Amino acid sequence: MKTFSNPSVAIVGATGAVGTTMLSILEERVFPISDLRLIASSRSVGNVIETTWGSIVVEDLDTVDPAGVDIALFSAGGARSLEYAPHFASAGASVIDNSSAFRMDDTVPLVVAQVNDEAIRSHEGIIANPNCTTMVIMMAAGPLHAAAGLRTMFATSYQSVSGSGHTGIAQLASEIDHFDSQRSNLVTGGWDEPDGDLYTRPIAYNVLPLAGSIAVVGYTDEEWKLVNESRKILDRDDIAVEPTCVRVPVMDGHGISASMWFDRRVDLDEAVAVLGSAPGMQLWDDTKVPTPLDSAGIDDILVGRLRETIGFPGGISLFAIGDNLRKGAALNAVQLAELLLA
Repeated sequence: MKTFSNPSVAIVGATGAVGTTMLSILEERVFPISDLRLIASSRSVGNVIETTWGSIVVEDLDTVDPAGVDIALFSAGGARSLEYAPHFASAGASVIDNSSAFRMDDTVPLVVAQVNDEAIRSHEGIIANPNCTTMVIMMAAGPLHAAAGLRTMFATSYQSVSGSGHTGIAQLASEIDHFDSQRSNLVTGGWDEPDGDLYTRPIAYNVLPLAGSIAVVGYTDEEWKLVNESRKILDRDDIAVEPTCVRVPVMDGHGISASMWFDRRVDLDEAVAVLGSAPGMQLWDDTKVPTPLDSAGIDDILVGRLRETIGFPGGISLFAIGDNLRKGAALNAVQLAELLLA
């Protein structure tokens, strides 16, 4: 594995929701950078962004020369990653990609920092960042799997609109304003449809039991990510995952309610001991349950509602919540870059 002591870093998709968070996290963590390049689509080219490393002019992804870049943090969407990430890798960069483009590629490691760090050693130029929902639950499932071997997981997500980027945040804000003058109709019916077609149904004051796009056998692409990425990260192909992904009217923070069963019985005391000492997370008791508002802007994943299963005894149920723009995306990418530091 190629390592670096004072690398040149590029953020591709630097002006998007995740890209701007990547930049702020690099600054917060005082990441050692010899040269920083900010790269985006044509509509942002020429913008000047003030950073710890000086005033930087945004470059055009379509024409950029990646020569000299050591680490490239990509959050520009799957299509652009497929087109440009191999170009950066062939020029010598270690690419950490936040899209779904390479996650299920057998030659590309899928890595959650603090869960399966060792997998990064096998990279051949591109490293995949998992889906933001998968990332959150893996911070809890990973340590339990290491202790007892995860066999079955029923997981329901509660995904915030920032998972859809700046557009999702703007859509929720717009719909809240739209409904402000007709709140009684939200109870009695007769409300007017808001503008916007980002989601299949209104998101303000509502819950959408369909996050993502329908893919195979009635499950969405978001749900299949929970299935396939969990298996790859935990390096166990026979884990049975039953997912339901839901979009909720929350600005930031993806939550997952999960029930898990293992190769052997796990009781509450063991689960508390395992999760209480796990890195990158906080275990909360029921005197203060973790919520999206609690997770916003922090690095740790919050885990609460920890209890033994009752319908099928021997397992553990819990609720995990994390800032999907941070650990769910940008923070994990930066942590993976830190693993590449000499």
